[in-house]
Amino acid sequence: MTVSWEPRWRLQVYSTEDDRVGHRSAAQALVERAREDGLAGATVWRASEGIGRSGTLRTSRFPDTARGLPLVVEIVDRAERVTAFLAVVAELAPHALTTIEPVQLARRQAGRPPLDDALPRS
Repeated sequence: MTVSWEPRWRLQVYSTEDDRVGHRSAAQALVERAREDGLAGATVWRASEGIGRSGTLRTSRFPDTARGLPLVVEIVDRAERVTAFLAVVAELAPHALTTIEPVQLARRQAGRPPLDDALPRS
C-alpha cells in the first residue's frame, strides 16, 4: 500500500459542557459552523476528568457533583482554513483555550477500500 503524507494543521478548542452559545453548547456550535464553512471535519472529545484555569476539578468519578465535563473540539484542515476559522472560535468560544499545531495527514492509495470496509459485518 502506498501512503502519501500531506501537511495539515490541527486546531483544538478546550471548553466545558457548561460553555454555551445561546441554547447550544459551544462545542456543538463550533462543529455546526465548521460544517457550514466546509472544513474537512470536526470531532468533539468528552473528557472524564480535567481542570482549567480556575483549578476546579471537573470529573465524572463523583456523579453527584459532576458538572460541566471538559470537551475538546478538534479540527484538521489546511493551514489557511484553520487560521480563518480562528475568528469563528473567538466569536463562539471567546474564553476557550485554543491550540494549533502542524500535523501530517496520511493518505492511502486511491482505489483500496477503507480498513473498516474490509472487515466482515456482523
